[in-house]
Amino acid sequence: MSSVQKATDVILIGAGIMSATLGTLLKELAPEWEIKVFEKLGSAGEESSNEWNNAGTGHSALCELNYTTERPDGSIDISKAIKINEQFQLSRQFWSYLVNSDIIRNPQDFIRPIPHMSLVQGEKDVAFLRKRFEALSNSPLFQGMEFSDDPDRLKEWIPLIMEGRTSDEPIAATKIDSGTDVNFGALTRILFDHLKRQGVEVNYRHSVKNIKRTDDGLWEVKVLDIDGSTTESHAAKFVFIGAGGGSLPLLQKTGIPESKHIGGFPVSGLFLVCKNPEVIGQHHAKVYGKAKVGAPPMSVPHLDTRYIDNKKSLLFGPFAGFSPKFLKTGSNFDLIGSVKPNNVFTMLAAGVKEMALTKYLVQQVMLSNEKRIEELREFIPTAKSEDWDMVVAGQRVQVIKDTEDGGKGTLQFGTEVVSAADGSIAALLGASPGASTAVHVMLEVLEKCFPQQMKGWKPKIEEMIPSYGLSLKDNPELFEEIHASTAETLGLSEKELAYS
Repeated sequence: MSSVQKATDVILIGAGIMSATLGTLLKELAPEWEIKVFEKLGSAGEESSNEWNNAGTGHSALCELNYTTERPDGSIDISKAIKINEQFQLSRQFWSYLVNSDIIRNPQDFIRPIPHMSLVQGEKDVAFLRKRFEALSNSPLFQGMEFSDDPDRLKEWIPLIMEGRTSDEPIAATKIDSGTDVNFGALTRILFDHLKRQGVEVNYRHSVKNIKRTDDGLWEVKVLDIDGSTTESHAAKFVFIGAGGGSLPLLQKTGIPESKHIGGFPVSGLFLVCKNPEVIGQHHAKVYGKAKVGAPPMSVPHLDTRYIDNKKSLLFGPFAGFSPKFLKTGSNFDLIGSVKPNNVFTMLAAGVKEMALTKYLVQQVMLSNEKRIEELREFIPTAKSEDWDMVVAGQRVQVIKDTEDGGKGTLQFGTEVVSAADGSIAALLGASPGASTAVHVMLEVLEKCFPQQMKGWKPKIEEMIPSYGLSLKDNPELFEEIHASTAETLGLSEKELAYS
């Protein structure tokens, strides 16, 4: 049985951080617009945005080594690190606006100050880290970063990592205190509670089955009410597909030309979670190492202090895994179902190119628990297996597409907005840095899909996000002013840091 509902202004598919951010932006910019949300799970932020599914670092390139690469001449390219840092600053500004507007009452429910660190071993990597530190230190966005290769200094910074370390191999780290831990699951739930209070219709346990264009230019969205076992038909002027790994199959159903020649490669993750409060209490930082050869950037090993349910936690990983599912709650037929006549050669080309990645994933899948603990001991030499449990993290779907510089079947690491030429529908694909740059990505959606409204919206956007349209790296005074004010609003100032 199918019922047709009257047309609405906006439909958001997926109740994750992306839809939460876009819905909140639109409610500030066009409060009169009617918005409907459809989510197949029972509540908001349960899939890719969930705090247990590895959406937790405020990715601002303070510690992630894969955002800085060494050029052939030995110099360090920091352009990507600067870009991601600037994008994260937009998120901080928008969240601060929401706190000042009383939309978010207690920022500590989702964001905390945590030092961000990079850690390397071996002469070659220590030399790289020193050069990276020197290059980043020239940018106002990375002020306050420290470098040390003195074991005694490192014992002060990371006692748990340095205790019991017997190797005389050179070791070095950088540390910056202005890093954050962000609970994107909590933030997603806060924003959806706000949207419901604003009259947004949020439908949980509603699974989108089809999306097609109607003769009058609207988008018809077929939705299965899982509990009622009935099919509903909803129409909207604009549709946003923010369904994490589920976005690609839905985008393919739209039939828009922009959805062609795009594939997806699913990568799952596992984390070790510490259950010994004594061990958890000895570490207070996010410490990132270097990815192994052939590993995807999202598999960089890191030892993270996290706050989940307002309780301090300690996670190590991720260990990559492989599942053909595009979502943790997806189907084993997701991958094969995403192969279409228009993308089969793109997918095959990626398979040939990414042999190193395939080999790495196979090795990771074959790891025993003891082998995983051995990898943990590279970070914590004294680690005991009985102190750690294994948790399955979320699924990520890396975009595969044909590019000018990479050729056919190039695996993309990052997030990507795919939209129709007329801006009536958009989908978000990809993975890291994802949630951390949600505000930047959703502003991109607004610019692509609502060009006529942007001129009228610009003053409000600038009120919410003061650096909108400006380069913070080229305006160091503006950056300092914004960084200090958002730190104070979000409870990230130095005095907060001292006793957090």
